[in-house]
Amino acid sequence: MVHWFWFVGVLASLFLSLRIWELVRRKNADIIVMSTMRRNRERYDGIRHVFFCFVDHFEPLWNGVDRTTAVERTRNWYLKYPSIVDSFRDGGGRPPQHNFFYPQEEYLPECLEILGNLVRKGYGSVEVHLHHNKDTSDGLRNKVEEFKRTLHHGHGLLNRHPVTGQIVYGFIHGNWALDDSWGDGKWCGVKNEISILKETGCYADFTYPSAPHRTQPPIVNRIYYATDDPSRAKSHHKGEDAGFRSPPKGDLLLINGPLAFNWRQRRKRVFPAIENGDVSGYCLPTADRVDLWVRLGVSVRGWPRWIFVKVHTHGAQEKNSGLLLSEGVHTLHRHLLGTYNNGKTHIVHYVTAWELYCCVKALESGDEDWIRRIENFDYSVNAWTGK
Repeated sequence: MVHWFWFVGVLASLFLSLRIWELVRRKNADIIVMSTMRRNRERYDGIRHVFFCFVDHFEPLWNGVDRTTAVERTRNWYLKYPSIVDSFRDGGGRPPQHNFFYPQEEYLPECLEILGNLVRKGYGSVEVHLHHNKDTSDGLRNKVEEFKRTLHHGHGLLNRHPVTGQIVYGFIHGNWALDDSWGDGKWCGVKNEISILKETGCYADFTYPSAPHRTQPPIVNRIYYATDDPSRAKSHHKGEDAGFRSPPKGDLLLINGPLAFNWRQRRKRVFPAIENGDVSGYCLPTADRVDLWVRLGVSVRGWPRWIFVKVHTHGAQEKNSGLLLSEGVHTLHRHLLGTYNNGKTHIVHYVTAWELYCCVKALESGDEDWIRRIENFDYSVNAWTGK
């Protein structure tokens, strides 16, 4: 009888374990489990520089609103953002930078003029966002080329590469569908998307993480290069890490945000929350989340002295703008600066998406002067051009 109960117990435990693993896989949390097991963080005992970059899937026409509402949503950011963040300054005296990744398919010149004025006041940048469905290579190329010219020549936005002179842009793919990640052409359709992004001047992709969504790549908490394979989708599911004094090893740089389990926050009082860097009215930026972002230590391989923290939001949605344009966001910056800007263990840098990319390039070059300039809050590309 004892053996019988033992056998039933083993079967029940096995069944329960399989059910739990099935739930884990359904939420793409198995990627987090496996990456945690493989993660080998590089140690560094000196002062660490924390580069904080806030990217926004900014969609003023979200939920099918009219043009007037879209403009009001955008103007709300112009009117409120400076007064909300001005009391917070990094070690270089700079306020938090907000990076508006604006959708090509929602182009409204009034909205871009408003955001452009906010950028010119020193509060962030505008980059490229795109939702497309069952598209073609030519269709994608035409959309991106036309939009970047409009942003640059029509609104004074985007950067030029300091060496080639090409208009360049950071990119976030709508619906997390980079390189046809959904499959069957849904929300993309272009299996050589990575090659086209490279060709049209995309300096880096800022789409991920997307977990618990099914589009989440298996490479997490890393800054890496993907090499395009036009014969298949999801080429960015493989890649080579960006490294100190190491040339690029691929077609497109992907700068990942944090992805991990947060054991300080539980779902149904049992399961740890999935931390994916989303800052919204539904995912408040609590102190324990900020600590986890820094602790994950996303960095360029070989240079753990610099930690890259990239978080995201959908800032045109009222539930989220209500947090981000009020004192609700103060918890984030108060804790970030109070804990990680003491000059003894950490120094905080508020940076744009382009500046974060320049940080990667400085480390790849190994140029000591360029690295020193950045640590002293000089993000100009003088060292890059050799001037």
